[in-house]
Amino acid sequence: MDKPKTTPKDFFLWAGAVISFYWSVISFVLLILQYIDYTFPNALTYYPANPYESAIGYQMASVCVLLPIFLLLSWVIQRDITKNPSLKDLWVRRWALILTLFVASVAMVGDLVALLTTFFNGEEMTTGFLLKVLVIFLVAAGVFMHFIADFGDYWDRFPQRRRLVAIGVVVLATATIISGFLILGTPAEARLALFDSQKVNDLQNIQQQVITYWQAKQTLPRTIAELNNSLTFMAPVDMQSGEPYRYEATGALTFKLCATFNKSSQPIQFSPETPRALEKGGVVSRSDSWQHEVGERCFDRTIDPGLYPPFSRAQP
Repeated sequence: MDKPKTTPKDFFLWAGAVISFYWSVISFVLLILQYIDYTFPNALTYYPANPYESAIGYQMASVCVLLPIFLLLSWVIQRDITKNPSLKDLWVRRWALILTLFVASVAMVGDLVALLTTFFNGEEMTTGFLLKVLVIFLVAAGVFMHFIADFGDYWDRFPQRRRLVAIGVVVLATATIISGFLILGTPAEARLALFDSQKVNDLQNIQQQVITYWQAKQTLPRTIAELNNSLTFMAPVDMQSGEPYRYEATGALTFKLCATFNKSSQPIQFSPETPRALEKGGVVSRSDSWQHEVGERCFDRTIDPGLYPPFSRAQP
């Protein structure tokens, strides 16, 4: 009996199913790993103080969009196979199944290698690390078991179990997305957090301009408007309220910047090895931070001439 020919419809159905499956699974795993990072932070690693600045939102959106697409394409493919069982012998189906089994096997092996490498190197087996290893292994093992069963026609003999697996996947993905909302809050809260993040970035930029102004003139600007330069800088305003940020020179080398925030900030963790460059915006000293509570918060700053010498003395 001749093998069935792969039509353009068959090819793109399988290509779409494979792409949407890989994309949704990878996004799901990365989403879980980020949840672990925020629940069990590693003191030797830098994380954004605000989860909205991470890729969590993108990964949540990917799971929400790509998983239903994969389930729909899988349903169409299975419907066609039910009508014409010879479609099970399509080369594109065999390649898709074998490729997925191979990738899942590599993921499990690589996961175990990473675990043993950490153990043999004497590194600390933190809760977060062990949970990441477990998540990757369980997801890869689940994918392997599902597709090895598909390869052996297990789901054709037990179609009800196939439906139960699909329902279980949907429930798991839904629970994962809901967990993301518990971490991120509602879209309205996300918007408020983004406003706060922008305010901190603006204050950092203004702070750097104040430092540069002092280095150039050995005096602090009297008002924030004195920082404006048509060639290099225009002082930003609060995008939420449309009002200027509050600036005040409090001494020859001291000043403060103020803004009104919507939410309390989360602490940023820095390890001793974290490059100083991560402390964005030209922070005057390592003790300075941009942590804030709800409402107006003023940040007192002191310029250290040793770190920021006047340009006249810095120039050869």
